[in-house]
Amino acid sequence: MSPVIPLVDPRREYSQIRTEVERAIARVFQSGWFVAGEEGRLFEAEWAAYCGVPHAVGVGSGADAVHLALRAAGIGPGDEVVVPALAPASIAAGVAASGAVPVFTDIDPRRYTLDPAAFESAITPHTAAVVPVHLYGCPADMEHILPVARQSGLFVLEGAAHAAGARHDGRRVGELADAAAFSFYPTRNLGAYGDAGAVTTGDAGLAQRVTLLRNGGRGQGYDYVLAAPSSRLDEIQAAVLRAKLAHLDSWNELRRLLAAGYDSGLETLTDLIRPVVPSGVEHVYNLYVVRTPLRSALRDYLAGAGVGSGIHYPRVLYRQAAFDGGTGLCPNAEQVAAEVVSLPIFPQLSATEVQQIVRLVRFFFAMREEAEGRATDDAAGQQAAYSA
Repeated sequence: MSPVIPLVDPRREYSQIRTEVERAIARVFQSGWFVAGEEGRLFEAEWAAYCGVPHAVGVGSGADAVHLALRAAGIGPGDEVVVPALAPASIAAGVAASGAVPVFTDIDPRRYTLDPAAFESAITPHTAAVVPVHLYGCPADMEHILPVARQSGLFVLEGAAHAAGARHDGRRVGELADAAAFSFYPTRNLGAYGDAGAVTTGDAGLAQRVTLLRNGGRGQGYDYVLAAPSSRLDEIQAAVLRAKLAHLDSWNELRRLLAAGYDSGLETLTDLIRPVVPSGVEHVYNLYVVRTPLRSALRDYLAGAGVGSGIHYPRVLYRQAAFDGGTGLCPNAEQVAAEVVSLPIFPQLSATEVQQIVRLVRFFFAMREEAEGRATDDAAGQQAAYSA
């Protein structure tokens, strides 16, 4: 049975913008052009303008965005790429697809993004790039990561899947580094109705190389100058994204309001760690993530009350079978992965539903405290009887 309050609900979003989306999709069918057409070109221009960069190249997924951006930057076999140990698997998969080796590095235990000091320690003569991931919608600590990367001559690729519309010191995610890799998976802040992604950059040459690679290495006519996968943003997804882009800022503001409701309702719980928003950061809350060592019990209790929840992500990347053998032990990332719980957050969630979830979470911890108090009293009584 589906939860009464789901973790995410794309159906509510669709019901809100159904007319706009159906008109956008109808344009594609009426044009008879489904790949590499006008909708894709227009979305690329609109997305680049939104992010504040000259170039955006639509691709088939977020993982492909990472892969093609790195490859376009000349990164491949023999190179190392620093990535945070706690991140979507698509980040490491994209690095591996380029032929480079992902080097898993620890995170800031409160911000949940790449720890600048750990990043600096991970640099070797083989390091060619770093992918700071803007996890959960919070921009990474670019103020400290970028100078270290520049000093070492590294390519910097933002992992921006969770952070469409977020800002760091007034600048949007997508324009903070050499390039950025976006995912438009349906549950992202800007989501397609299938897989989709994009690379943004201020480098015209890099954009041209990504375009060549996403077209299967095809140059003019039927001249293939590189062996590369086809990874194009199709016209239907581009049209859907264009329709949704007009709502992105207002939807992100709703996410912040909902997050504020969680923050105020949960702030007195000492056994629960809430998200931290650093100074100068505009968080967009793709996920509202709390931490507790009582994760399993809390999730079971919420599920029993009809509330969905999630875990993003249950284990660090180097403990995934696909990346077994990755370097480094990352204690902060390990602890965070063992404790994180994602609570429902999406623009169509109501403030009343957030209040309901807050009451449930508070009641759960109150019950735990009461049970622990009874256990302490029972133990004290037993000890007194024994002493007598």
